[in-house]
Amino acid sequence: MNPPKTLKYRVESIDILRGLIMLVMTLDHCREFIHFQGPKFEPTNMATTTVVLFFTRWFTHYCAPVFVFLSGVSAYLAGIKRSGNELAMFLMKRGLWLIVADAIVISFMFNLDPSFKGIILEVLWAIGGSMIILGLLKLLRAPLWLISTVGGIIFFGHNLTNLVQLPQTGAGSILLRVFLTAPAVFAPTANHLILEAYAVLPWTGVMLIGYTFGSFYRDAFDALRRRKILLIAGIALTGLFILLRLINAYGDPATWSPQRNGMHTLLSFLNTTKYPPSLMYLCMTLGPALMILSWVEGGQNKFAAACRVYGGVPFFYFVVHLYLVRLIYIILTAVSGINIFSVKSPEAPFVAQAPGFGYPLWVVYLVWILVIVILYFPCRWYGNYKRTHRQWWLSYL
Repeated sequence: MNPPKTLKYRVESIDILRGLIMLVMTLDHCREFIHFQGPKFEPTNMATTTVVLFFTRWFTHYCAPVFVFLSGVSAYLAGIKRSGNELAMFLMKRGLWLIVADAIVISFMFNLDPSFKGIILEVLWAIGGSMIILGLLKLLRAPLWLISTVGGIIFFGHNLTNLVQLPQTGAGSILLRVFLTAPAVFAPTANHLILEAYAVLPWTGVMLIGYTFGSFYRDAFDALRRRKILLIAGIALTGLFILLRLINAYGDPATWSPQRNGMHTLLSFLNTTKYPPSLMYLCMTLGPALMILSWVEGGQNKFAAACRVYGGVPFFYFVVHLYLVRLIYIILTAVSGINIFSVKSPEAPFVAQAPGFGYPLWVVYLVWILVIVILYFPCRWYGNYKRTHRQWWLSYL
């Protein structure tokens, strides 16, 4: 007789928020592949963008910061039943795995090039690098107060580098580009390029703060007090974003300015810098996210239940939805008579994308809904499998 399977415990509010963010993330990837391309259709180009196009992009700004923050929360929860060294080794191995997955699995999705002449390092690289740094801190037995202090200094102070002249050449310049000022392109060989889209250090600040907030999810921590802390922190960050944006002097290298009408002036106000993530960008996104995290705790409705399904399998959904969107893109280009495997746009050397191809936004939204519906049952099956099985590799997928 087989022993009964043991269900793994998960924090539902975290899965709900993560799932919601993943659904929004899907919209952004559908827009990137299905919508018209070119400067005219750039969502943040104040001269040409529309309100609908801008907010289609703007809402997806929440994805990366919340993803990284919740990864920090999950790292703390993963350490509850592990020793400090065990958690350190787990985080460093998982971080390395995410970097390899980004460089190989995700890069191939973009390039469709098995020779990997162009490698893209994006959000998985940022999460993986941040996990390795957190793992090193745990290996050095850094206490929680020190981790939170380091995270706070990075989070609130990294934009101070915008006020000084940084090295432009030499080893110092390379390190700064990798850790602080990316996007950057590196050429390790004459025939291979690496695009680092996400600078590691600002995202590490987000993860370390997430790790600190993870301590509020200990069993002994009062749930009502936790919700109050999340709500107050969310309001404070949102208020700081508005204050700093009104001052228009620190926290983002790109200032806002009056536009051709009041609505586009508001768009300029909200158009903060993601690459690398500015303090204003992080406050603008994490502030409301913390408030939502407070509000959804204990939430019981069909939409929250659906979000939990996607949020319980983040890596699985992330990879599968990207390849599904990419497959739909290939099918649509084939219907249009384009062989995407032979197309390489000079404007986008890291992405196999047909110049001039695309559909209007309403098609993007239809594809978005289609992808979400298709992946619901696979995600529910895999989530149930993860909860009822304990194979070591499940911790990495």
